[in-house]
Amino acid sequence: MKFLFDLLPVILFFSAYQYYKGHKEAAAELLNSLFASAGLVGGFLPEQSSILVATLVVILATAGQVGWLLLRKKHVDKMLWISLGLIVVMGGATLWLRDPVYLKWKFTVVEWLFAVVLLVSAIAFDKNLIRKMLDEHVVLPDAIWLRLNLAWVAFFVFMGLLNLYIAFSFSEEIWVAFKLYGGMGLMILFIIAQGLFLAKYITDKPEEKT
Repeated sequence: MKFLFDLLPVILFFSAYQYYKGHKEAAAELLNSLFASAGLVGGFLPEQSSILVATLVVILATAGQVGWLLLRKKHVDKMLWISLGLIVVMGGATLWLRDPVYLKWKFTVVEWLFAVVLLVSAIAFDKNLIRKMLDEHVVLPDAIWLRLNLAWVAFFVFMGLLNLYIAFSFSEEIWVAFKLYGGMGLMILFIIAQGLFLAKYITDKPEEKT
């Protein structure tokens, strides 16, 4: 369930883009109306508006995630706060300048930020965040925890680079599809490969006697 919740902004981004790709005039009209009601300069053109409406949707969806958690008095992860800040700044720049390049870079920045946090936490603070998330469920040798942490660092770096390659080497439509299907698919494959590698090391923690 949490996986779907985390993926919700990407799903809505993809859905909005797919719908307004076939309704570009409606997308331009919607954006011009929203900007005019806010007292801002509109002038959006149909050919650019589908990606810009999708950008607005992902900003609102990410803000909605944070708002929903706060209303339910749930903990909001630091990375979700950071993701919200980045999407507001870089998504806002995309809308203001009518240039999706800022949005395309946002996804890479987030992936690399995950990698930096994992690496710096392990090196500078001797905290393996992957171990912290999984230690309650499995027992692994220290060396394997380190390799697991580094594997996630490498994966996030790779995903950031791949995003830039897809974004600037292929069409906008292919990049949008990659964000949903490619990103999710590679994540699932990585988790499966990780599980197969760890299977021989994993030992369930014994239950505490009451």
